[in-house]
Amino acid sequence: MDHTAHTGAATAEGAHHGHAPHGAHGHGPASWGTAAKATLHCLTGCAIGEILGMVIGTALMWGNVPTMILAIVLAFVFGYSFTLFAVRRAGLDLKAAIKVALAADTVSIAVMELVDNGIIALVPGAMDAHLTEGLFWSSLLGGFAVAFLITTPVNKWMIGRGKGHAVAHAHH
Repeated sequence: MDHTAHTGAATAEGAHHGHAPHGAHGHGPASWGTAAKATLHCLTGCAIGEILGMVIGTALMWGNVPTMILAIVLAFVFGYSFTLFAVRRAGLDLKAAIKVALAADTVSIAVMELVDNGIIALVPGAMDAHLTEGLFWSSLLGGFAVAFLITTPVNKWMIGRGKGHAVAHAHH
């Protein structure tokens, strides 16, 4: 195994066992700025995937459930891919990069998707709105804003413990 692959695997495993990875922000509370940047990174991937899924499902006149499933799947795919490409550029092999992306993004994406899709589901008429309606876009974008506000403290807590985005930061 080459050095970069070993380092990536050890980092992902170290984070799994509760130890902060070397060079991570696991030595006390993370700053709000660091947490906000991590959340914005996550939000970008989630938003691309979610919007693409909602647009495809709505344009194809799929029902609410298949559209939401597609949007969530694409949010995870794009969310993970941003981290995956970044740590691959830093020299990690594919297997180690996948481990880092999963460790770095899973909780953040899951919280973001739960909040965002929960809001869309709760806004009256949002699930039945068409692409040309303001309700479609305002509920989607409003859901992202609320998801950002809720996910940022989650990321702050995780980064302060050497988990979540701290795992990926060790490789940038």
